[in-house]
Amino acid sequence: MKIGLIREWKKPADKRVALTPELCQAFKKTYPKVELVIESSPNRTFKDREYEAVGIAVQKDVSDCDILFGIKEVPIKKLIEGKKYLFFSHTIKEQEYNRELLQEVLKKKITLIDYETLNWPNGGRILGFGKWAGIVGAYNAFLTWGKKMETFQLPPAHKTNNFEKSMELLKGVDIDGARIAFTGNGRVANGIREVLELMEIKEATPQEFISRSVKGSCFVHLTNWDLFHRKDGGEWSDNHFYNNHQEYCCEFDNFLPHTDILINGMYWENDMPPLFTKADTAKDNFKIKVIADITCDVEGSVPITMKDTDIYDPTFGWSKSEQKEVEPFGEDTIDVMAVTNLPTEMPKNASNEFGGSLLEHIIPLLIKGDNDSILDKGTITKNGKLNSHYTYLQDFANGVSEASE
Repeated sequence: MKIGLIREWKKPADKRVALTPELCQAFKKTYPKVELVIESSPNRTFKDREYEAVGIAVQKDVSDCDILFGIKEVPIKKLIEGKKYLFFSHTIKEQEYNRELLQEVLKKKITLIDYETLNWPNGGRILGFGKWAGIVGAYNAFLTWGKKMETFQLPPAHKTNNFEKSMELLKGVDIDGARIAFTGNGRVANGIREVLELMEIKEATPQEFISRSVKGSCFVHLTNWDLFHRKDGGEWSDNHFYNNHQEYCCEFDNFLPHTDILINGMYWENDMPPLFTKADTAKDNFKIKVIADITCDVEGSVPITMKDTDIYDPTFGWSKSEQKEVEPFGEDTIDVMAVTNLPTEMPKNASNEFGGSLLEHIIPLLIKGDNDSILDKGTITKNGKLNSHYTYLQDFANGVSEASE
């Protein structure tokens, strides 16, 4: 068996890796009979020479590998026929922008295993960068706030490329009484919370936040339970909520007059009500000045997220008076940070944590066998066909859309 770590060809190139040089070294000690190589890359946060220094071969061509590990979607022209790939494909929700990718994967009889679909037998995700999206998203929220208020400046996280250094910089800023609301559950929310607690910002309950009984800078964590309520007045149930979004209304409007910064990391589906409407932003009680939209669903939970952005141009403005996208940091603007690949701003930290989980939990299944069918349930395509768990994607792969039905 020969395994290759591929270069990130999608532009802008992601700097993360599936395995760091140190983890590759650990791989070789654990699996000495398995060959591991690296596709040469000028953009990876770990340089080719760092892999060579620990005895890992660097190749320009990895077409002789059996299994290929990446991070982001592989461009169609770079897909190698008949190979087994692991990467984030962003296809399982019928994402239109990746329809051709899925079609090409099927055409080339590629076995595609998506990291997002690898779950424990109890249903929990095994791999993900959610925590680092939360951490970098929170950092960027304050970077944007400092620019907006012209009170302090922070370097972009990708320039420090170090969690500890970035947190030290954050601890030194004065946010001057800013009040923060953040949404989300799971890994993203944990990352956001870690930043806010390291900054020693006081936490308020939803009731305390609205009543302003906690003075000075504070944050409130709004879960789905806090934000959504049944229209019929019935009791909250996670299962009912996730299966009946249309039966719920959003009550984030209670927090609009009391929030300066919104950090949005919530779960979102198209049939859920948004946190607010575009028209709400023109009202006098809309006090939010900065939004860090980690969820980054275009015109989704944050309806003024008109586009996703990249780490080199992360922010755009929404004019409250003109009700349209404008340049950021104006007197009339709500400034929206909507970077779609936040973890790549701290690629060393993010890659180390992700790769550690990959090496511990997934690679043994690929090499030794998978008694719990974790890999099978995470396999989207095989031998030119959709795997049994993903046959619902057939119309999508065939080019059939809801609009054409």
